[in-house]
Amino acid sequence: MDKFIVSARKYRPQAFDTVVGQSHITTTLLNAIRQKQLAHAFLFCGPRGVGKTTCARILAKTINCENRTPEGEACDQCTPCRSFNEGASLNYFELDAASNNSVEQIRELTDQIRYLPQAGSYKVYVIDEVHMLSQSAFNAFLKTLEEPPPYAIFILATTEKHKILPTILSRCQIFDFKRITLRDTIEHLASICKKESIVADENALQLIAQKSEGCMRDALSILDKIVSFTNANLTYSNTLEHLNLLDEDYFFKLLDLLDSEDLPGVLTIYDEIDKKGFDGDIVLNNLSEFFRNLLVSRDPRSIDLLQVVEGFRNRYIAAAASISPAYMIGALNILNEAELGFKQARNKKLHVEFHLIKLTHLKQAVTLVEDGTAIKKKRVDEIKPVAFRQIAFAPQKTKPSAKLVIENPLPTVQAKQPQAVSTAPTENPLDRPLPNASPSQAPAEAVSGGLGSLKKIREQIQNRKQEQAEVFTLNEERLGTAWAAYLQKLQENNQVSSLSNLKMAKVTIIDELVFEIAADTRIQQQFIESEKVGLLIHVQDFFNNPKVQFLVQLNPSADLEEVIKDQPLSLREQYFKMIERYPIIKEMRDQLNLDLDY
Repeated sequence: MDKFIVSARKYRPQAFDTVVGQSHITTTLLNAIRQKQLAHAFLFCGPRGVGKTTCARILAKTINCENRTPEGEACDQCTPCRSFNEGASLNYFELDAASNNSVEQIRELTDQIRYLPQAGSYKVYVIDEVHMLSQSAFNAFLKTLEEPPPYAIFILATTEKHKILPTILSRCQIFDFKRITLRDTIEHLASICKKESIVADENALQLIAQKSEGCMRDALSILDKIVSFTNANLTYSNTLEHLNLLDEDYFFKLLDLLDSEDLPGVLTIYDEIDKKGFDGDIVLNNLSEFFRNLLVSRDPRSIDLLQVVEGFRNRYIAAAASISPAYMIGALNILNEAELGFKQARNKKLHVEFHLIKLTHLKQAVTLVEDGTAIKKKRVDEIKPVAFRQIAFAPQKTKPSAKLVIENPLPTVQAKQPQAVSTAPTENPLDRPLPNASPSQAPAEAVSGGLGSLKKIREQIQNRKQEQAEVFTLNEERLGTAWAAYLQKLQENNQVSSLSNLKMAKVTIIDELVFEIAADTRIQQQFIESEKVGLLIHVQDFFNNPKVQFLVQLNPSADLEEVIKDQPLSLREQYFKMIERYPIIKEMRDQLNLDLDY
């Protein structure tokens, strides 16, 4: 029984012209070989399975070939080529940096470089996964990499270029490998199937290429597995089954049910998918990709981004034309939220069903409104809250307060823009409490008095409306009266500290709604701030204007004086203060002959 060799090794390219999807790399290397302009260090970087190590091996074999072809390829007939193909070349060294990443192993490698090649012109050192080297290993490698012998060539390969030191990058020629395209992968798989006498449907190969995501090694590994599963007869259905992929027919059925808002049908389709063993996160992810494909199918400029099986391409284009972009974007938003919350959900199936219900009724919540070139979302079935009229009862009757007698002079008020305006209120008079009526008396009087009581209530409301009709803005005279009334209130409440600080404050009108209170010290500012709420309510009630505000500012010059006054003394100043108060300290210092440390 012959030993089986996997396709990734059996069909590994042996020449530059057989490398798939990296023509920009192979052309550059062939030209450098023909023109004898080879660098001493190369860095091959890119995703996994795209040909980095393969190109390094082909380069190592080609530069040591004795009879290269006119195109610059290796002949595969000379002694160096045959020994390389058999794995017996003494000029080729391959090191796996993932398992040999210490500084001692790099030093051993640099020690071998001193010896000349026994056959051929160059000694080639390939370090795979070079980003795994330690910091000390990189540093030990720097000098050798910068100035190697003329017969030594280093080829570094990595999948994570950002982890390599800039000093290493600056010493290498960098080649960026790209992912292999879907079409190149399909053509390469088809050529292998032809050589191996495998019957393969093109849609099946396209599924394998999509699953590999640009990695040729993964594509060949998947091909080997499916060939064993299907006895060398690949079809679209058995490839779907083996790769555990959802058939896109399910999503087109779901789209029709969502468009018709058939919730039972949607839940039935999902239950069928769930019974086939597909997890909820896979369903959400595939459904998101489905709506993404629909979105890019709407415009011919983005149709190239649609990477699906050719048999479904026309169906995507037809379905996208019948669905609005607003619905697709809304669906993608719902599915994104569903994927983010899937891990935290305790009932996974219910979580998916809940978001499918939202998708089903999405058309009721969102409509497309075209305003020029913009697309907006607009809620259609918006629930409007019921507005209830609030009726407040008046407080109980109290004895009339004594008339205010202002003994202190009014504060200095500077007006910049004094102005008074009168506007009619927009509030409902019934929202105001009734004057001179207690909560228990108002309803009772209305019931016992009949129409006469109702007439009396209307008169009271009209009087209240006339009293509250006028709204004032700031002016010097009225603000002075309000300020004096608040000082009188503080005096009656025996708030001596606040009263004295507010008396010393300077009031300035900034505009018709804002005035400023200036304080000379921080302590005064703190006392004024402590009265801020009460003073603001008092002033707003006095002007019948809730928009009136005030600011408390500190005089900058006074603030600077306080800072200077509170500045701590130096050690020298402290010493002189002490001997001024306690002369014995100076006597002790003189008798003990002590030095001062300041």
